Amino acid sequence: MNGKLKKAIALIPGARTTKQFLESRGLNLGSSAVSELPIKRPSERGVPPALDEDALRAAYAASPLSSEPDTFVLYRIIGNDLVPRHAKGQSRANLRFILENEPALEACEKRFVVNKIVDTEEEAFIIELLEVHGYPYLHLPFDHEAYRAVEWDIEGVPPQFAPFSKSYGMLRQVEQDRVVTRLYRDKNNAVMHNNGARNAAFEDGRARAKWVLPFDGNCFLTEKAWTAIREGVRAAPHVPYHIVPMARILDNAELLDPASEPPAEEEPQILFRRDATERFDEVHPYGRRPKVELLWRLGVPGNWDRWPIEPWDSPYPGYAADAGQFRTTGWVARLFSGQGHLEDKTASNTLVTRGEARSEAIVTLIDALDMRFRPSCRRMLVLEDRETSGAIGSEAVEAPLQEALRTAADAALGRGPFSVTDKTSMPPSGILHDYWHPAPYYWPHPLKLPGLAYVRKDGVRVPGTRLYEPLSDKFDRTRLQRLFDDTFVLALAHREFQDTRYAEHAARHVRTWFVDETTRMNPSLNYAQVRRGHDGNRGSSSGIIEMKDLYFFLDAVKLLRHAGAFDEKDNEAFETWLGTYLAWLQTSRQGVGERASRNNHGTYFDLQVGAIALYLRNDRLVRHTLRDSRSRILAQFAGDGRQPEEMTRTTTAHYCAFNLQGWLNLASLADAAGEDLWAFEGSEGQSIGRACEWLLAHIGKEWPYQQIDAFDTDRLYPIYHAYAERFSAADIEAPLPDATAIKPIFDPHDGIRPFWQIR
Repeated sequence: MNGKLKKAIALIPGARTTKQFLESRGLNLGSSAVSELPIKRPSERGVPPALDEDALRAAYAASPLSSEPDTFVLYRIIGNDLVPRHAKGQSRANLRFILENEPALEACEKRFVVNKIVDTEEEAFIIELLEVHGYPYLHLPFDHEAYRAVEWDIEGVPPQFAPFSKSYGMLRQVEQDRVVTRLYRDKNNAVMHNNGARNAAFEDGRARAKWVLPFDGNCFLTEKAWTAIREGVRAAPHVPYHIVPMARILDNAELLDPASEPPAEEEPQILFRRDATERFDEVHPYGRRPKVELLWRLGVPGNWDRWPIEPWDSPYPGYAADAGQFRTTGWVARLFSGQGHLEDKTASNTLVTRGEARSEAIVTLIDALDMRFRPSCRRMLVLEDRETSGAIGSEAVEAPLQEALRTAADAALGRGPFSVTDKTSMPPSGILHDYWHPAPYYWPHPLKLPGLAYVRKDGVRVPGTRLYEPLSDKFDRTRLQRLFDDTFVLALAHREFQDTRYAEHAARHVRTWFVDETTRMNPSLNYAQVRRGHDGNRGSSSGIIEMKDLYFFLDAVKLLRHAGAFDEKDNEAFETWLGTYLAWLQTSRQGVGERASRNNHGTYFDLQVGAIALYLRNDRLVRHTLRDSRSRILAQFAGDGRQPEEMTRTTTAHYCAFNLQGWLNLASLADAAGEDLWAFEGSEGQSIGRACEWLLAHIGKEWPYQQIDAFDTDRLYPIYHAYAERFSAADIEAPLPDATAIKPIFDPHDGIRPFWQIR
């Protein structure tokens, strides 16, 4: 097996052999090409300690517990209905079945735990049911205020498996689901937290009985099942833990037959003597082996010993001091979930299907809670909403910038509107409405060797790919930049000066490029950064960055809508265009590849997707994009603030500043969503703030790394002012000008929006 393949395989979870993994993706390597991967499984810990009956009997005989009668307290933990894993209302239906049909259990008190139910109406129904039937309960309410403060478990997923990564794309759907649910772990625990409820039941029960049963809410005990459990415990009271296998039921009514004894082959419940020292691990989340984690510690054998520990899983635990001190005792029924297709014992993939449904249920519930309890996204990304801020017209802009803005807007009045149909060369598709532009750093190979049509010169642009040069008229890149910059400047000028000429011309720009059928661009970048003769003349993933400035352009369109220059009919067509382009970004080969980029291309991909989602009021996608951006911080920044990927380029100063500028804009997106990207910091210190500090330390000094062309050092000033607005001023030796004294317009390649000082 070659080195690259081995390196790729090393990233794969150890649940399967290399051969199985690759063949599942349609790659047949042959038997000689693969080998077994080293895998992590709990069984690797070796044989658990053996049960020392004599020692346990002696210790029990010497304990005051030995003189107490065997009394029991049974808790059922009732939580949220998790659709589609459960049917809606199934928790209440099963509770009603228990209350109306379960027999009295000799020497056992029945109690319940109402655990973090987010649907207040459903919670009220459940509590009413318990009170009508006279059963006591612990109430663990869902705390929505505490929930608001809970963040993603970003570092629970190694960056190479983050949802934007290539390795993530190689995983099966069920594995991808598990990656995502790991990101939700802390939120999951703030909502479900069944291990916390189990421990609460145990602590409450210790003062009530000798034996405590903190069971799942869908557990049902027939008289026959209870007799088996009680007799098993009484036969071995010296053993502090009794493992109770569970029988999965498809029809609750079958339990009404006194002779019923279904096969108990499912993951068991655990019964504790009140002096037992082990507890459930409250960090372990619902949906990923929360009870099994304690079975592992106790050394209880089962299929779970062969379950793989995937790279995003918590490590398997070692054996506890009480390992081996258990007996398997009796059985308990698990009531119907309401989803028959997930309980089919004859289907080979039922366990996997249940896992997929459980992951979907967790994500669906938590996404709904985030939408409910977190503030709605505001609609402006980089500009203030003047309607709410109270600033009026040009009074909000300092005088030094007003003249520059009016001059720039007047110049923009003399340009455009622009269209992709204006270019003087035809894209490879032969369709003039397709955006097209050659790959800027790929030059024709001087030797014209077969298979080597191009040579890459990093940082050196092919003629026609430099903005505004005469040859660029053949392509669309210059016109696209004019569209973004001029529309933004005109819309901003209208907001400040209330001159309708500015808004009307800006609106013409938008309609021409995106709405008018005769001039609009097709909603894709299939031919951005093309190498003729390569890959069927399709564009590359990296071409997507040419649309990087869409984020501030969309703020301009919002200003035009507010001014009445861009009406609802226009906007409806524009939103259709954006929605189609967004779908292309998320599903096309180029889009998937760009999303997986580990450098500035990934940063600006997130900015595009997030900005479009914000405009289209897709708050869920905004939050998911920002979630994955936090994983990018771990991947892109070193603990000291360096950007290792950008430091590999021939123009390191440019790319470090350019990428960081993208992060400042993503931080603005987060602010619009009521989130704080500045506050996120990896365990090694990776953060936007640290990256700013590392770069700003070079202000006023010679850049010590490779930079093959001139670098505009003024580009560091907008970064400084963004940093100083968030934190105290950085410790910089060189004198720093006030923001209004710095030029308002930079080269578009710098990633700084026009009039960056104006909000």
